[in-house]
Amino acid sequence: MSDIFQKCKEFKDAKLLMRMGIYGYFQPVESAQDTEVMLEGKKFIMAGSNNYLGLANNPEMKKAAIAAVEKYGTGCAGSRFLNGNTVMHEKLEKQLADFKRREAGLIFATGYQMNLGVVGCLLKKGDVAIVDKLDHASILDGVKLSDGEMVRYKHNDMEDLEKVLSKIEPEKGKLIIVDGVFSMEGDICPLPQIVKLAKKYGARLIVDDAHATGIIGKTGRGTCEHFGLENGEVDLIVGTCSKTFGTVGGFVVGDEDIIHYIRHNARSMIFSAAMPPVCVASISKALDMITNDTSRRDNLFKQSARLRAGLEKLGFDLGTSQTPILPVIIGSNENCFKMWKALHGMGIFVNSVVSPAVPPGHALMRVTLMATHTDKQVDKIIECFGIAGKSLGIIK
Repeated sequence: MSDIFQKCKEFKDAKLLMRMGIYGYFQPVESAQDTEVMLEGKKFIMAGSNNYLGLANNPEMKKAAIAAVEKYGTGCAGSRFLNGNTVMHEKLEKQLADFKRREAGLIFATGYQMNLGVVGCLLKKGDVAIVDKLDHASILDGVKLSDGEMVRYKHNDMEDLEKVLSKIEPEKGKLIIVDGVFSMEGDICPLPQIVKLAKKYGARLIVDDAHATGIIGKTGRGTCEHFGLENGEVDLIVGTCSKTFGTVGGFVVGDEDIIHYIRHNARSMIFSAAMPPVCVASISKALDMITNDTSRRDNLFKQSARLRAGLEKLGFDLGTSQTPILPVIIGSNENCFKMWKALHGMGIFVNSVVSPAVPPGHALMRVTLMATHTDKQVDKIIECFGIAGKSLGIIK
């Protein structure tokens, strides 16, 4: 007889890393997400957060959150479909749609739930999702939970994308889904070429702006603004609220009739409790701040450029990143874990990303700053990377 829990008993990988003292996951942070955090009573420079604009601990954000709790309480106690909808939710949806320059919007409790719901309800039997091989897991899972098929093309390879599209029967519905900014590599999808191919082969297009919203584009409106494609060339824009908005949640914006359909068919929204008012208020305040002031975004790019220049001068390979996401390529999984331990010992909080999350031999440290980092903090990160890299033989 097979024991369903046998796989749990045989899972040894994480425990081995723990015994070796190089396990860098589930770190128990004891303070707010800021440029410095506390772990086990020790201060660390945070260089591994998605709090890109530094809003998660911003006083105005916290004030808005507290006001929402005082008025609406700690939760909605139900799905928006039934009792959990509020005027705040609807106001935020209009605000998001306006920010992305689209007709309508819809919010979900998390970004992961959003992709499960949006992709899952749009893809039906006979439809095909065409996805970049490095698309986020939530996109892939949304396709897997749908009744549609999935085909993948080589990362940012437009020749391969066209080859894939050309092989799909014309009568099948086609949906291209791509990250605007790729979360590990920090590069940007070639959206103009994707738009042309979508039109040529009669495919619809979704762009996931999780790591682009508030960051790229002249006013931080994301990938479409970055490329000057805001006139409906992209059918739907989706994203998360756990990065630049400093809280949690997911959103989709697009034409009114498409959003109306998703609102009434996305299972992950209909059968989940509504986003708590505290999160709704925080996102709304973040949107106000991003819309009215680009200085945070400007400083994020300034500090990221300082960090990039310093790391590259030391001899580190930062891949093809075009954004504040800086993948410092280490090589082997073992060296990546050792690099993490060395940096951890010097008070630098970073994230190690190893295969199979990245190709074998391509393990990396995912380094990200906040708009609120200082020159002194950035220089300290560079100094510690130099010491750790040289001690491990990763750089000369």
